[in-house]
Amino acid sequence: MEIRTMRAFVTVVEEGGLSAAARRLHISQPALSQTMNALERELGVQLLVRRTTGVEATDAGMTLLGEARGVLARHDQALAAMAVHTAPDAAPLRLGIPLELPSDLLSKALADLAEAYPATRVQARHLSTSAQLAELKSHDLDLGLLRERPIGKDLDAMLVVEERLGVLLAAERAAGLVGPQGIRLDALAGLEWIGFPPSGSPAWYDELTATLRSHGIAVGPAPPDGQTLIAEVKLAAVSAGRAFTLAPPDWSQPLPDTVTWLPLVGHPLVRRTWAVWDAGSHRRDLGHLLAALDFRGPN
Repeated sequence: MEIRTMRAFVTVVEEGGLSAAARRLHISQPALSQTMNALERELGVQLLVRRTTGVEATDAGMTLLGEARGVLARHDQALAAMAVHTAPDAAPLRLGIPLELPSDLLSKALADLAEAYPATRVQARHLSTSAQLAELKSHDLDLGLLRERPIGKDLDAMLVVEERLGVLLAAERAAGLVGPQGIRLDALAGLEWIGFPPSGSPAWYDELTATLRSHGIAVGPAPPDGQTLIAEVKLAAVSAGRAFTLAPPDWSQPLPDTVTWLPLVGHPLVRRTWAVWDAGSHRRDLGHLLAALDFRGPN
């Protein structure tokens, strides 16, 4: 059971409802609800009684409440005691991010970081998973947001985003393929997939292309290394009606009238993003940013 999970549970009980607790914690209510459900599954007991007027702790929940408050008090006391032995973080916090990321994933966490650590300067750069991994290992990056979980003990990782990918299609072509629940992946056979260089994220590329091939989609030559297509180029290729590309429902770029986004039936493609950092890092501002990140489940 993680510290942030215990803190979330205590907040829910103190506020008497998920909505008020989510506002206090600066996270979304669905994410908080998922956290509480996962905690109950982990412990194997019902902790909360959910009613239309709010939530109330069960007997087991009250027991956990007392224990959690004690653990949190000791945790906060330990951090305060160690603070006198550490100098303020003067170095910038170097952050790597992929080209596509939910627009509000970092905004709340960075705002929370700025309030708690006003002296910390965040330097963010768009980098592929492979580039971020290399810079993490060379200590040129403090935190990366990767499309695959690294292997080994030198880096720690935390899942922060799961996105059910849909498809961007020319509107005219989509009209002949769409059903009541979206578009079947195998209906895209015969169209060109506008993808990305495999070197940018090898494991994710392999997983993705294996799923495409299993649904009858021929994966053509990959773009050359370093040639990640910008959104405008992807949309232009899709508009012509002979190609498709994959995108989450909250894709950040505005779509022209000639292109539409549709879900894939059965959600066969889920893109995961991991927060990754040096396992030996003792930066308090980094720890605060990680604790503030709001996990986003499949949309």
